[in-house]
Amino acid sequence: MTWGHAAIILIAGIWAGAINSVVGSGTLVTFPVLVALGYSPLTATTSNAIGVAPGSISGAIGYRKVLTGFWPQVARLSVASFLGAICGAILLLSLPKDAFESIVPALVGLAVVLVIIQPKVSRWIAKRREVAGVADPDHDGIPALLLFFTFLIGIYGGYFTAAQGVLLMAVMGMTLSEPLQRLNGARNVLSAIVNVVAGTIYAVVAPISWPVVAILAVGSTLGGQIGAKIGLELKPAVLRGVIVVVGVGAMVHLIMAPN
Repeated sequence: MTWGHAAIILIAGIWAGAINSVVGSGTLVTFPVLVALGYSPLTATTSNAIGVAPGSISGAIGYRKVLTGFWPQVARLSVASFLGAICGAILLLSLPKDAFESIVPALVGLAVVLVIIQPKVSRWIAKRREVAGVADPDHDGIPALLLFFTFLIGIYGGYFTAAQGVLLMAVMGMTLSEPLQRLNGARNVLSAIVNVVAGTIYAVVAPISWPVVAILAVGSTLGGQIGAKIGLELKPAVLRGVIVVVGVGAMVHLIMAPN
């Protein structure tokens, strides 16, 4: 690895860490960069998953204050993400690449639509809860449907981490009556769990470029703190707009990317 390549990877790691902290999809920065620098898609995927994991943790720490009082719910969702990540990592190592990635653009596109319509749907759900006499059913637990979708997104994240944050924000926004910033904090925690679990599995059984991992870890950790500070200052409408823009970009990138 040349010094020039190392600098490019470091910059990509900082950028990805910041994006991951705000909304996710930082992999759409680092994965193409690694492939362009000559790494195989598999090595790029596995090295990236391990390298950005510290950044995901850094972003989650940056959002810890907004999660006060919400940690029991996050813990339940974390179990679903943990199990899903294991399944996704196994799929990456055992199935043909096209078997799963063919539906990824459609999943991301659906997530973008859900994020756009989420405010109206949330208001509709709130009215139905009010009529039913249930003011806040999320307070004591997590809907089973959300646990199921969190598990599925964990599988997707363990297989191909890009845009899992968009998917998580979409399903949480549709099923939980919580402020958007709190949901984003939870999303950071869940994404960190998926990245750490999948990265640990890859480190044992998959081809890894450890110099790439080390550089990405430094960059993504720094970027995670930068992104957390930016994300916490964004108003809900602006944050939702960022999610939509990143999601559309992810969908276009995945559709246009060569097989």
